[in-house]
This record gives sequence, structure tokens and C-alpha cells, in this order.
Amino acid sequence: MSVIYRKYTLLIAAMLLIIFNTSAQSVSDTATGKELSTDTTLAVVDPLPKTTTDSFRAKEVKPHKFEPKPKKAGMYSAILPGSGQFYNRQYWKVPAIYVGVAAAGYFINFNLTNYQKYRKAYYTRIDNDPTTIDTDIETKKYTTENLKQLQDQYRKWLDMTVLLTALGYTVQVIDAIASAHLKNFDISRDISLRIQPVAQPNYIGMGLAVNFK
Repeated sequence: MSVIYRKYTLLIAAMLLIIFNTSAQSVSDTATGKELSTDTTLAVVDPLPKTTTDSFRAKEVKPHKFEPKPKKAGMYSAILPGSGQFYNRQYWKVPAIYVGVAAAGYFINFNLTNYQKYRKAYYTRIDNDPTTIDTDIETKKYTTENLKQLQDQYRKWLDMTVLLTALGYTVQVIDAIASAHLKNFDISRDISLRIQPVAQPNYIGMGLAVNFK
């Protein structure tokens, strides 16, 4: 019995030793796993460096400023009066231009009509042809000399009207080009003109200082 008892005792002791070693190894592995898991978690939740975050920050988008092209504005006005001003977004100028166009058209037509009427009556009087008779009631009351003067007067007014119309046409083209240039001109606070004291060798006085952007 004692021999068998000893064998069982040694067997139980060996089993307990194995169990103890296994448990100790399991606890050690668990602790190591927790450390690895903790390190991994810290690596994931660690925020990005500030410089990296700033590099991904969206840039501020400035609103687009309309900048007309002078050549295009001048070309539009040359093709159709007022269209260059419309392109420059100076809409209030368009009605003013077309009022001028209407006035020019009216006076050209008026002067041309009267010039042709008095010219025809004048040549009817001086052609020495009895078959050509002036039937216009308005021109019958004028003498031949009066008809000549009226013809010359309306021709002069017609020439002046055409000249002023051409001048107005040129002015509205130049206005479109100049307005396009001025819209692109920088009038910000970075350009300034002021009077300030100026000190130089053997001289103290006032001077103009101009600051550019």
C-alpha cells in the first residue's frame, strides 16, 4: 500500500506541477498580449501631428473678381454700340447710348430729307425746262435764291450731324476700352499718397511719399 500510495502521491505532485507551470505560462502570455494590445491602441488613437493636420486644411477660396478685357470691350462696342458697356457691366450707359443713336438717326433723316427737297426744287427752277414744274406747295413760296440758301444750309447741317454721329460712335468705343482698364485698376489701400517730412544732408523739408503694393 505504501508503494502504491507513494506512486499516486508523486503522480499527483507531477500533475500539480504541470498545471502550475501551464497556468503561469498562460498568465505571462496574457500579460504580454495586453501590453501589445495597449501599444497598438495607442498607436491608432494617437492624433496626427499638427503640421500634417494643417497641410490638409482647406484653403480659403476667394470670390472671383470680374476683370473685363479692354480689347474685347472695344471690339464689342465697335460692332454694336453699347455692347461694350454691357460687357463691362455698366448697364446704365446702354440706354444713354441708344438715346444718342436715336437722336442722331432722327436729325440725319430730317436734314437729308429737307436737303433733297430744296435741292430738287432749286434745280427745277434753274433747268430752263418748261415741262418741269415745282409742284411742292412749301417750296413754291421761296425764290430761287432762297432755295439755294436752304439747300446749302441743310447740307451743312447734314454734314455736321454725320460728323457728330461718327464722333459719338468713336467716343463710346473709347469709353468701353477705358472703363475696362479702370475696372482692372488697383485702388486698394496698399496704394497711397501722403505728405511727410523729408530729411536729407543739409536740407529739411516736406515731400510726397507714394506707397505701392
